[in-house]
Amino acid sequence: MSAVPPEWDGSFRDQLAALFRWRRDVRHFTPRPVPEARLLALLELANLAPSVGLSQPWRFVLVEDPARRAAIRASFRRSNQAALAAQQPDRAALYARLKLEGLDQAPCQLALFALPEPGQGHGLGRASMPETTSYSAVMALHTLWLAARAEGIGLGWVSILEPAAVRAALEVPTDWQLVGYFCLGYPAGEHSLPELERAGWEHRRPGSEQVLRR
Repeated sequence: MSAVPPEWDGSFRDQLAALFRWRRDVRHFTPRPVPEARLLALLELANLAPSVGLSQPWRFVLVEDPARRAAIRASFRRSNQAALAAQQPDRAALYARLKLEGLDQAPCQLALFALPEPGQGHGLGRASMPETTSYSAVMALHTLWLAARAEGIGLGWVSILEPAAVRAALEVPTDWQLVGYFCLGYPAGEHSLPELERAGWEHRRPGSEQVLRR
């Protein structure tokens, strides 16, 4: 059955562009809890993301048990120490000052996994590119990220982890692919520039530099 989509006028498009510009990787949170109903509504919005073959290969794991959170924190500490040791001398001091996670503050924590062989979707679209299941999970994450930002809720991506340790701590199947671990809550502050740019780690380049023509 066909349907008529809403009309998105210039004002809406301006607000959408502002949402993109103000999306942040948040690492500093207030202790204010995210209401359960709000969290579940955000996850439902994430479920609207596109996926290869309509396979919906993402699995969000809400991590609430203190012991499991402690295991994730320990994995981060080990991984972060290894990453620090691997930094070039001119970058090590700056790396050590960066706040790369919000595990001690965020009221809500969740892991995102991708199923490598989901039964849903019947394999459509991934025979030659099986990694599209992980790409689809990232689309769900980005949808969640923007939806949360629109409600004043921040999200931070913790990628400095040991995937096997995370799977073990959360007791999920060993073939599930870890996409990332995320902290979610209300930001402790707002800034016009991302934290890594403010710290001098890197700066965003114009989109024209990322486009090739052939």
